[in-house]
Amino acid sequence: MANGVERESGLMIFSDEELREMSGVKTGGEYIEVTCGCTSHRYGDAVGRLRVFSNGDLEITCECTPGCNEDKLTPAAFEKHSGRETARKWKNNVWVIVNGEKVPLSKTVLLKYYNQALKNGNGSQRSHNGRVCHRDEFVLCTSCNKERRFRLRTKEECLIHHNALADKNWKCSDLPYDKITCDDEEERASRRVYRGCTRSPTCKGCTSCVCFGCEICRFSDCSCQTCIDFTMNAKA
Repeated sequence: MANGVERESGLMIFSDEELREMSGVKTGGEYIEVTCGCTSHRYGDAVGRLRVFSNGDLEITCECTPGCNEDKLTPAAFEKHSGRETARKWKNNVWVIVNGEKVPLSKTVLLKYYNQALKNGNGSQRSHNGRVCHRDEFVLCTSCNKERRFRLRTKEECLIHHNALADKNWKCSDLPYDKITCDDEEERASRRVYRGCTRSPTCKGCTSCVCFGCEICRFSDCSCQTCIDFTMNAKA
């Protein structure tokens, strides 16, 4: 794309010049993806794929070993997963490769929209452009009795979760993405604690990741109360 990576609104996320020397750049829909990593003095480099979404969301799929299935990690969770000794400083510890050199995220343009989202957020009254208003939630399959993760970053994703909660007979096969079946393993308990909070990877619910109702997660044309109550129930 000669004019850079575009947002859904038609605005440019990053110019070609800003991304020119970064390794592993890919584009898809509302995000760009680059190679990233985090270095532990004990375990060495853990490499992954960082997705930067148009709303400022950051998400990492770990590729530290061929058998690693850790995905949709926050940078803080990826930092901890890598075994980094001085954790809780992910902006400096998580890096991307620019001109063949490891460069901390804090010194790149990739945090531009993340920082804007944090600036727009204000306590519990966070902007709809904020980093995270809704943490990931889980719904129990009535067939296999396994909990399945729902990512709640867009109105469409919130609607999918809303409909699943309202369906008393919801099954894994009803999930419109990820192609999960009842034969697939349930997420490990150690993985389920990571739910997308910006303040703490293992947060159990706070004003940064629990929404109490906004235009994204409420549906005025729905007669049930799930769209109003589900975030309250999730925090309980």
